Amino acid sequence: MSHYFTDNRQLPQNRKEISFRFSGFIIPLITDNGVFCKSEVDFGSYVLLKTIKEEPLGDHILDLGCGYGVIGVTVKKMFPDAEMLMVDVNPRAVELAVLNAQKNSVEAEVRVSDIFGNVTETLSDILTNPPIRAGKKVIYAMFEQAYDHLRPQGHLYVVIRKQQGALSAKAKIEEIFGNCEVINKEKGYYILKSTKTD
Repeated sequence: MSHYFTDNRQLPQNRKEISFRFSGFIIPLITDNGVFCKSEVDFGSYVLLKTIKEEPLGDHILDLGCGYGVIGVTVKKMFPDAEMLMVDVNPRAVELAVLNAQKNSVEAEVRVSDIFGNVTETLSDILTNPPIRAGKKVIYAMFEQAYDHLRPQGHLYVVIRKQQGALSAKAKIEEIFGNCEVINKEKGYYILKSTKTD
């Protein structure tokens, strides 16, 4: 079976355009078979974006597990002066994220990367709507490696549903970072924030 968090380029192509309205922007997005939430922007990403909008993001942001680019493209629209990097393990998703950045006239670097395998930068902020179905081993590796790729005082932001392990994810992040707060909750989605304090 083919998952959105794998290389699934063998799936037949079926590109569609959807439209996402957020914070005064109308963001057209091209989606396809084999990517997460291809028919509409998922509610978790929406809650994360709504929360991020009020946060003091820094100048070098990573959208980790970017899918077709919803979070990265939208955040770059809100924080146009920040450098935006988007990565995903799925080459099909990366191809769409490149197209969606171009379509929305935002500058972003987009690359295929298995978690941080192809990321050398030290970042001010890491944002993720992690691939829950990939399992805890993958998701917890994302959190651990995020710590190593953040600057001192950098932030990790995660959206995760309560029923999909938000509280155990919070405990794991707290173990890694020494802190983790729930900064928003909406319809069962938790937004977690951690700061690299050293």
